[in-house]
Order: sequence, then structure tokens, then C-alpha cells
Amino acid sequence: MLAVSDRLIEAAFFVLIGIFFDFFDGLVARLLKVQTELGKQLDSLADMVTSGVVPGIIMFQLFMKSSHKDWMNGLSCEIGNWMVFEETASMTWTGTEIHLLPLVGLLLTLAAAYRLANFNIDERQTSSFIGLPTPAMTLFILSLPLILAYSDNEFIKNLILNKYVLITITLIFSILMNVEIPLFSLKFKNFSFKNNVIEIFFLLASIILLIVLKFVAIPIIILLFVLLSVIKNLINTK
Repeated sequence: MLAVSDRLIEAAFFVLIGIFFDFFDGLVARLLKVQTELGKQLDSLADMVTSGVVPGIIMFQLFMKSSHKDWMNGLSCEIGNWMVFEETASMTWTGTEIHLLPLVGLLLTLAAAYRLANFNIDERQTSSFIGLPTPAMTLFILSLPLILAYSDNEFIKNLILNKYVLITITLIFSILMNVEIPLFSLKFKNFSFKNNVIEIFFLLASIILLIVLKFVAIPIIILLFVLLSVIKNLINTK
């Protein structure tokens, strides 16, 4: 409701709470020995809202903020009762204006739905991930309105509100969630430094980045997670 109302900072706060509980619910279920197949399905349904619907709406809102009248060249055409105004990338239906470009952001919701459904039937993702987890995608998207609200860097803010940058982010993360790339998880099987060196480096680097860059660090941390996972895969292959 907050995301639809364009109250993105408050929406981000509640999504962070949701991701926190998502991280610990499985641990609590195992400790209490109450893990069930039903719980697994309910977990994915909750993720679909927190890490599927909400980031799609937030991206929709960011597209709305980035929309300019010069996006197309001022032509319009009528399709049945639809009137499409190409200069504003919008259409009207019986007097209600619908912007077209922001709908691209909802690709994140579709991609998240596909990933979560696939995750439930994929038995390979017990100790690691294949494709980017939906909470990681969500954290990246959530960081964008937070940077807009709290960063003083005008270059970064203008970059975030560039429609082509938003299209690129939407497409890349829709693909990353469903691509066949193994990504490490932070579930340590043992406390050996040698076996967990990349994970430990990632945690330390994330803490330092958050202290130095604050909200700007979040998208960097997500990209670092993907990069280090690729490096780890190459090392394991060799």
C-alpha cells in the first residue's frame, strides 16, 4: 500500500523487516523441528509480495519520476477506444491516463514469480543459490529511492532517474534471478577460513562499504556478491 502510494521510504522500511524475517524463518523452523512442505510454500508466497510485487511497484514509481514528455516524438494514434499518446508514453481509457513506460518495471515481479516457483521444485539449491535470490534483487531496488532521498550526489541521483538506466536495471535483474549461475550463500558449513575466504571477504567488504558509502553501498554490495560468486565458481572449476 505504501509503495502504491509512492511512499517509498516507508515501504523500504517494511520490506527490510520482511527480508529480516525471511532470513530467520527457516532457521527457527529447523530449531523447533516444525519445517514442513506447507511452510516452504507459504515462505515463497510471502516472498512473492515482499520481494516480488513491492520491488516491481517501486520500479514502476521510479519510472514515473523519470518520465519526460520528450520520450517519444509527439505522435498519437487511436486503437479502438484506446488513445495512445506517444510523446508522453501514455494512453487513456475512458478518461483514465495510463503511462506505458513504467509498466516495464513490473517485469521484475514476473521474473521474481518465475524464480520463486522454480526454486520450490529445484533440489539443487539447498546450500547455495542458482541465480540471484529475490531478496538480493529487492535490496538493490530498495536502495534506489533511499539514495534519492538521502544522498547529496546529484550525478548518482540523475543516473537513477534516467529511464534508460532503469530499463537496463530491470532487464539485468530479471535475467540474473533466473540465469543458471551458481551463487554462494552465507550458510557456513564450517568455520574454516580457507573454505570460507570469499564469504568472509564479502562480509567485511560489505560492512566497510556500508560505513563509508551508506545507502550508495547497497547496489555495490549486490554487484560484488554476483562478481565474487563468479570468481568462486572459476576457482572451484580449476
